[in-house]
Amino acid sequence: MVKRLRQIAFYGKGGVGKSTLSSNIAAALAEHGFTVMMIGCDPKHDCTRNLREGVEIPSILDASRDKGIEQLGLEGLVEGNKIRLDEIVYEGYGGVYCAECGGPRPGVGCAGRGVIVAIDLLRRLNVFEALKPDVVIYDVPGDVVCGGFAMPLRKGLADEVYIVTSADYLALYAANNICQGIREFATTGGPPLGGIIYNVRGLLDDAPVVHAFAEGVGSHVIGCIPNAYQIAEAEIEGKTVVEYQPTSGIADLFRELALKIYTNTHTSIPEPLSRKRMLEIGQEIRKRTKERYE
Repeated sequence: MVKRLRQIAFYGKGGVGKSTLSSNIAAALAEHGFTVMMIGCDPKHDCTRNLREGVEIPSILDASRDKGIEQLGLEGLVEGNKIRLDEIVYEGYGGVYCAECGGPRPGVGCAGRGVIVAIDLLRRLNVFEALKPDVVIYDVPGDVVCGGFAMPLRKGLADEVYIVTSADYLALYAANNICQGIREFATTGGPPLGGIIYNVRGLLDDAPVVHAFAEGVGSHVIGCIPNAYQIAEAEIEGKTVVEYQPTSGIADLFRELALKIYTNTHTSIPEPLSRKRMLEIGQEIRKRTKERYE
């Protein structure tokens, strides 16, 4: 397989399992022989913990503050060689390079703005030239209203976007909003949608609803991850399933999905569903859930 730099952004509603999925994809790609970098864009800076046995790494913003960014500014920090790449990028399972953007101090500043500063710093430190990754994964909160969280949708960053959703109405509602963001940025060269990833959460498993949503926005379901106990067990140990139970069927599912994403050429500019259609989907989910438990 010919390797080429791929920058992939995973979006989805908070709690939908986006970080679990993206860290397992990173681990699987590393096993396939790719040099992988994962950049967590959540202010909680815990996206990469499963790649490092539960140990959280210092965020880029925290390290930058410690080095005096508030006095020197970003340019002064870089030009004065005040911060090194190895102070903000750490190795995880399979040699995956891990970085966490972090966020502002509580009650001060915008979390999305922190993503902009952190990624700008990585670029100024020539992270891609230094580490030469084959794949860069951005794990991004689902709030594309914020300019910082929408940064991977802008021209020149991610090559494509994957939306992680469950069959829960609020997860699909967030997915639809993300589709709106992708469509708006596409007019200025932003990345297309690579597909929908159905991550089953809790007891609610309704694949037809997710497939119908994907078809409705002009995309496809590229993969489905079941609600497997091995995922929860692995996370308790601070590991991906790929590391924790490498011979399990669920680990193989992640490996297959990782290659499907890397080789995927089926992309589209989504057409978000109308408010009316989203309400109809919500009613369908409520009806089917009620029928299931009566």
